[in-house]
Amino acid sequence: MCGTDVAFRVICAGNQPDHVTFARFRGAFPDATGEFFAQVLVLCARLGMGKLGTVALDGMKIAGNASKAANRTEEALARLAAETVAAHAAADAAEDELFGEGRRGDEVPEQAWRPRSRDSRIAAALASLRADREAAAAAEEARAQAYRERRAAGERAGCSPASAAVELAEENLARVRAARASELAELQERYAAGQPRRGRPAGIDDHCRVKEAEAKLEATRARAAEAERKAAEREANRKGPGPVRNITDPDSRLMPVRGGGFIQGYNTQNMTSQDGLIIATELTDEQAGCPWFEPMLAKGQDAAALIAAHRPDACPDPGPGGQEHDGCGIELMLADAGYCSEANLTCDGPDRLIATGKGRDLEKAARDPDSDGPGWGGPAIQAMRERLKTEDGITAYRQRGHIAETPHGNIKQNMGLRQLSMRGKPKASAEWEFICAVHNLFKALSTGHLTSQALTALAG
Repeated sequence: MCGTDVAFRVICAGNQPDHVTFARFRGAFPDATGEFFAQVLVLCARLGMGKLGTVALDGMKIAGNASKAANRTEEALARLAAETVAAHAAADAAEDELFGEGRRGDEVPEQAWRPRSRDSRIAAALASLRADREAAAAAEEARAQAYRERRAAGERAGCSPASAAVELAEENLARVRAARASELAELQERYAAGQPRRGRPAGIDDHCRVKEAEAKLEATRARAAEAERKAAEREANRKGPGPVRNITDPDSRLMPVRGGGFIQGYNTQNMTSQDGLIIATELTDEQAGCPWFEPMLAKGQDAAALIAAHRPDACPDPGPGGQEHDGCGIELMLADAGYCSEANLTCDGPDRLIATGKGRDLEKAARDPDSDGPGWGGPAIQAMRERLKTEDGITAYRQRGHIAETPHGNIKQNMGLRQLSMRGKPKASAEWEFICAVHNLFKALSTGHLTSQALTALAG
């Protein structure tokens, strides 16, 4: 219409957008989408939207712009990287021979440094896999060190970490042997000073504590050998390739989806208000949503403060001990069982209801509170389980499905956005934030809040 309709041509001043215009915008918009999302949220708040008394947090898997077939193991990525280095070396040698050394042969080939080149994606994927492996090893070593420190401080140390169990058992044996050697040396000094001998003291190897430590070491070695055997058996029987990275979009991950199977993409975390606005969102590369509960709670509270600051009617003062905010602040947060943990139930923030199991099990327990006994979890999870058996608890939690799932259905079904088009987490995150902002605009339009009269009134 910008090319055929007179009114649109006048508005655009003859500057007709085309595919290049949109491509340039999409390439540059990651820096602007955060501000755009916030401005749309402010607009909705000024229109009277953003009912925040009860909010819901939920995750949604969305496909990325990459194929599952482009995943490679660390071994395959290392081989591809080696081939790349060899190809570059051959190109350098050919350029040295053709142009002379120092003129072209010492320059880095363009494909080696271009951000979105295949070579750089292979390098990024390989670095990501190695970083994850090193981080896991570092975390295991940190757990072993914490175990050593608890032991040294005389605290209850619990079970030793499996990966360091043999090493710790060897350290314990060495410590016990050294202690017995010190005892024998001290005893010899007392004998030399004239203390009478009473029997023959047990040597280092014959002492009961040393024998006990040796027995523990042998048992630990046997358990470690059995664990290695089972791990090798699982590796031999494994159907999948193990840890992989995608050479098309190294930031994306294989995500399990409902009904079985995997997609290559991301996991979005979205907090939704009672009236269907996505007030906070985050695109993650983690399959689980549990670690994101606390960060999303903080983002939701920031969004609630932004909305409250721009509401047309100021939030009433709740008074010294009051709790009433008339939807201006988050009073109750709902989340499914994927977010259930002691940490998420006890962290600072507003009241929350987090499912301790599947919905049908919660409904059954609410109908018959005495139907099952204590289940898994610590005291906070047990208390939440009992709360969800009450009529008030289960009634409040029933709102979760409508609040949390409706925006996901609208984005996938009505807006038709089932796959991201941008690659790399920064651009993919910006695209998802843009989608959420558009969802909020559509919500304002469909509910009759965003009208020409309303905009005129806001403009003064």
